[in-house]
Amino acid sequence: MKFNAQQIAELLNGDIIGNANVEVSSLAKIEEGKKGDLCFLSNPKYTSHAYTSQASIIIVNKSFTPDKEINTTLIKVEDAYSSFSELLEIYNKMKFNKSGVSEKAGISSSSTIGNEVYIGAFTSISEGVTIGENVKIYPNCFIGENVIIQDHTILHSGVKIYHDCIIGKNNIIHSGVIIGSDGFGFAPNGDNNYKKISQIGNVVTGDDVEIGSNSTIDRATMGSTKIGNGVKLDNLIQIAHNVEVGDHTVIAAQAGIAGSSKIGKNCMIGGQTAISGHITIADEVKIAGQSGIASSIKEVGKIVQGPMAFDIRDFQRSYIIFKKLPELYSSINAIKKELKS
Repeated sequence: MKFNAQQIAELLNGDIIGNANVEVSSLAKIEEGKKGDLCFLSNPKYTSHAYTSQASIIIVNKSFTPDKEINTTLIKVEDAYSSFSELLEIYNKMKFNKSGVSEKAGISSSSTIGNEVYIGAFTSISEGVTIGENVKIYPNCFIGENVIIQDHTILHSGVKIYHDCIIGKNNIIHSGVIIGSDGFGFAPNGDNNYKKISQIGNVVTGDDVEIGSNSTIDRATMGSTKIGNGVKLDNLIQIAHNVEVGDHTVIAAQAGIAGSSKIGKNCMIGGQTAISGHITIADEVKIAGQSGIASSIKEVGKIVQGPMAFDIRDFQRSYIIFKKLPELYSSINAIKKELKS
């Protein structure tokens, strides 16, 4: 799909310096730009590339004044970075704006399918499913019985959603995600083994949620595992049964949250963090990567770090001492020898 400089300038309310009819069909970094590419310049450290780039169009700030000749068409805007981000969003929406149902998809006659829906080949949609308007389901997905998928949600290839789960509006669920598999519930019995506890709840996601590739969210034992509005989950995240994640919390890759823990709103959780079960994390808490959370954090806005996490500044001071332990150990041994003599 091609756009010319005039069309782009109108979208961004920008001013054109150069050829208004030049066309672009792809996006690129300014240092890699070639003919037919659209790039942007916002960081001054990349200014030199504006003079050598082969890109057809470069979006720049209105404050940018070239000090030598530029052969590329410029579009001047108030904020080049945010304007380029806006174009990326438009481009993304157009790229995924597919519709139609593949003849190779298996769809139960008892399911309800909204308008402008796309369903790819080898996707299976079970009995009683409700799919909203403008939902995009890519090939090789599985949708279990009585699942509800609300308007404008995208399921990338290979997503599996088990029975009775509810997916909110404007969700983006990436490849390999599994929503609604059984929680890890087992009870020990007298034979030194474990009896499975049936998991009869579901998973409910709010609106504007994004779930990264190969993440898993377990169904509740009873009730619902809940993912709030605006939550963003990275790749390879495990969320256990009956967990609740508050609105607009973000969690980085390889984090794990054990069963029945409650995470507050607007939290930031670093990668490879482990959170124990049955604890509560207050709103706006920040947890550094590779931390371990074994008890509740009740203070709003607390920042913690460490394998058994505590206040981040105390941890950093402690770590300085930890690095000096060999030196301290040698000093103590020397003092002991001197005392003995």
